[in-house]
Amino acid sequence: MSARDRILSRLRRAQPPFQQLPPLAERRRVVPLEAKSADERLAQFTAEAEKLGCVVHQVGKSEAIEQIMELLAGDDGVLAWDAEQLPLPELPAMLQSLGVALRAPDDGDTRVGITGVSAALAATGSLVLESGQGRHRSSSLLPDVHIALMSREQLLPDLEAWGAAQRERGLPAFRQASNTVIVTGPSKTADIGHQLVKGAHGPRELHIMVLSSFSGDSR
Repeated sequence: MSARDRILSRLRRAQPPFQQLPPLAERRRVVPLEAKSADERLAQFTAEAEKLGCVVHQVGKSEAIEQIMELLAGDDGVLAWDAEQLPLPELPAMLQSLGVALRAPDDGDTRVGITGVSAALAATGSLVLESGQGRHRSSSLLPDVHIALMSREQLLPDLEAWGAAQRERGLPAFRQASNTVIVTGPSKTADIGHQLVKGAHGPRELHIMVLSSFSGDSR
């Protein structure tokens, strides 16, 4: 018997730990959520996201396009999810009509990236992004400026609510998406000398556009 087999044999014979623990009677949420109504959740999401350094825009369709063009500041290209993956599916074509090209997903010189979101979490001001076909991970990681488009209907109370929704749907964020990340504010780190550095692992700026309507909205 090899040393590996002896070690594995001892591990298999060992008594599993924590066998006498009673079942959990009540799960406590990591971040208490006071907001109850949809409007209160949106207000808490906005407040938490802004504390993190995000800029939250509550806009209609035409206002969103105007705001995106302003954030582009004359840039002639963006990284973006495919049209059918955005809550404004007409956005890529409209940007192209305005002279803004859709760059290749691996173009590291593009300053602005545009994505949708899979969900938003009111308690922490976080965004959930699932990568996959038409939802390039690089669109939210490579550029200095990340613009995330979301609808109010995508706003959930907290991480636990998102987890429960995932279980009900068969865990698509883990079984179907190539990558799932929870984005809480712009990228920043203070690992070296406790000096805060922005943009170390992702965008320096995060703009969240909460669309009031994207179906027949002409505002």
